[in-house]
Amino acid sequence: MAKPKNILFIMFDQLRWDYLSCYGHPHLKTPNIDRIAARGVRFDHAHIQSPLCGPSRMSTYTGRYVHSHGASWNQVPLKVGERTMGDHLRDLGIGCWLVGKTHMAADAEGMRRLGLEPDSVIGARVAECGFDIWERDDGMRPEGPDGMYDPGGALKYNDYLRDKGYDSDNPWHDYANSGVDDDGNVLSGWFLANSDSPANIREEDSETPYLTRRGIEFIKAQGDQPWCCHLSYIKPHWPYIVPDPYAGMYGPEHFLPPVRGDAERETDHAVFKGFQDAPVGKAFARDDIRNKVLSAYMGLIKQCDDQMGVLFDWLEETGRMDDTMIVITSDHGDFLGDHWLGEKTFFHDASVKVPMIIYDPSAEADATRGTTTDALVECIDLAPTFVDFVGGDATKLDHVLEGHSLLPFLRGGPAPARDYTICEYDYSATPLAARLELHPDQSRMFMVADHDWKMIHFESGHRPMLFDLKNDPDELNDLGGSAKHADVIAQMYHKLAAWARRPAARTTMANDTFVKYRTDAPRTGVLIGVADAASAVGETAAKYVGRKADKKRETSKPA
Repeated sequence: MAKPKNILFIMFDQLRWDYLSCYGHPHLKTPNIDRIAARGVRFDHAHIQSPLCGPSRMSTYTGRYVHSHGASWNQVPLKVGERTMGDHLRDLGIGCWLVGKTHMAADAEGMRRLGLEPDSVIGARVAECGFDIWERDDGMRPEGPDGMYDPGGALKYNDYLRDKGYDSDNPWHDYANSGVDDDGNVLSGWFLANSDSPANIREEDSETPYLTRRGIEFIKAQGDQPWCCHLSYIKPHWPYIVPDPYAGMYGPEHFLPPVRGDAERETDHAVFKGFQDAPVGKAFARDDIRNKVLSAYMGLIKQCDDQMGVLFDWLEETGRMDDTMIVITSDHGDFLGDHWLGEKTFFHDASVKVPMIIYDPSAEADATRGTTTDALVECIDLAPTFVDFVGGDATKLDHVLEGHSLLPFLRGGPAPARDYTICEYDYSATPLAARLELHPDQSRMFMVADHDWKMIHFESGHRPMLFDLKNDPDELNDLGGSAKHADVIAQMYHKLAAWARRPAARTTMANDTFVKYRTDAPRTGVLIGVADAASAVGETAAKYVGRKADKKRETSKPA
């Protein structure tokens, strides 16, 4: 077998880890994703770095924490100088291409200042998070009184739909993400009450099959050259609506019961309570709404898995399964009513814990096939893993990449030396920050978690929240106000403080350069604190000893 050379990096959007059968869902069968888990390693404690699409993805793509790259919320640009996995892989001779979503906002001001034109090769890569673009589709073409949320969203997909006979100024909304009643009225997928309506589109024309075909078309076009393809699916992210035959495939008898308790509802924590009281939290507190959404959500996941079957069968038939690493993960989860919350913008496992499955076709990985691990891993670990997989050395980039390569572990070595994980959320732009009268600097929170405890710190000055993960794995009992747990809280703050002190700013010179300077600094004639020539080390003073010059020191006497 030829040495593996390609990377297929599959990311779903808003996919919960516990809604896959390989992670234990009792009713939602996902045999195609499961078959990759059977060939690779399933990580049971993989955490994102922010519970929101944009910042989470920017961390995954850069291999850096949000605190480092600064793109802390959706539409916050990634700084023009930040390197991404595409930049690192291209340095190693590997093309890095996007098919699907990034949710990346370009640093237009930084590009203007540096004279980078968006239509140049370099400018386009900077504007697209380091990827070359096969097709970008963020799956978002909503429109309101102020115009489009994303003027470039779903443009090619909308053209495809019109070519297929879906007549509308926005078929993404009117057909792919809405139902229709007997009178032809559009039942918008934006209204959760319509989630149990079948999307008014032929299944093969909906977003997930469309992106699968685009991914296959990309791989076909690559020939024998090595590649990394970020196949980034839009679903099962909202709007929660799915076409037949997946609509109505699942009912309440298939749903996981909501994980929530009365004590949570009665919390005295103003920030946590504020997220519960947001419109999405109140909507998912209604069982009728939750049931409609879950029916669609599970159908969307089943459609995703069926499309993985199409993709993986094709990879098998063409021999690509033998030379391609496959990674399956998500940018975050979805509360779906757990903890009286909707969406993803808090730190319970429903949101911050994601599926992560890695298949390495190399013979060196045979010993770990079909295994699972409870090692603490983060999504920032993927970028250094890819660097190592294609023949680079991620340790030489440890001043830039803050994650740990998982390749040694995949091939029978030790797990990354990590005893806690970090997640961050900046809610400065939310109505909750306004209601609490918080300055943007105060509207930030941090999670630090290990196998035993999870603590949430609030820059607003509110008390921390604490969960005993061993005795309360559902995270229902907040111990942050318990005097008996003051020592545990102090220990978790110690870990958070250690993380905050990490080196993250110096990215232009590698650590090994500084280590080399300790014993092998450039001999350029700078001597500091050398008493005399005899004290000079080696040849450092060679240019200063034994030299001759004319004596020119006489000066005329003053008149």
